[in-house]
Amino acid sequence: MANIKLTVAYDGTAYCGWQIQNDDDTIQGRMEKALEKLHGCSVKITGAGRTDSGVHARGQCANFITDMTMPPDKFREALNSFLPADIRILKSEAVDGSFHARYDATERIYKYYMLPRALSYPWLERYSLTVKGKLDINRLNELASPLVGKHSFASFASVMEEGYPMERRVNSAVFYQSQGYTVFKISADGFLRRMVRSIVGTVLDLYEKGADSSAMRSVLDAQDRSAAGACAPAKGLFLDQVIYGKH
Repeated sequence: MANIKLTVAYDGTAYCGWQIQNDDDTIQGRMEKALEKLHGCSVKITGAGRTDSGVHARGQCANFITDMTMPPDKFREALNSFLPADIRILKSEAVDGSFHARYDATERIYKYYMLPRALSYPWLERYSLTVKGKLDINRLNELASPLVGKHSFASFASVMEEGYPMERRVNSAVFYQSQGYTVFKISADGFLRRMVRSIVGTVLDLYEKGADSSAMRSVLDAQDRSAAGACAPAKGLFLDQVIYGKH
């Protein structure tokens, strides 16, 4: 038996997120169908992060156990032949038998893309949020600065489940300009459902109100979803990279 790690990119527009669901089209569901065609039997796959409906990825990671003797790097081409064009395996490799794509991840990096209306051409609409004009990076970074560190992110959680841990460590949260886009890059040990989109929506809301970093601290301290802004649309969000320690 071999443990195969995949690096996966996908356009999430047509899918109801990563996680398999009974009646909805998902990335995991499509990948397990491809694995079944390749193996002739059911094969389960584990992803590093459960991206939401409409969210994209350029560096999602996943793993599965196989009894096939195919060279590890050949799974990329074989699986791509069974997958739709909006899901692509970028790399396949053998890893230690104990490797788990979700639990062994030490850091996840997301990027959210925004474009000013003047640059938002139709073919870019499905991958970015259109904003009124050029945003002040210094002000955005001031607003985002309180997010760094270990906090309860209950104010940015989509569902408040009793006993579910809300604490996460954010390693960095920064806005920058790139090729006309305003990009928000955030890295953490893990994320709550819709957390990144809630953060983006809150920062933009506070920005419009002329608030400073103390307002973001108040949102964090409230530990109440009603204290934060609306979720930014899924279309601008990408799971950019998953980082592993010893693996």
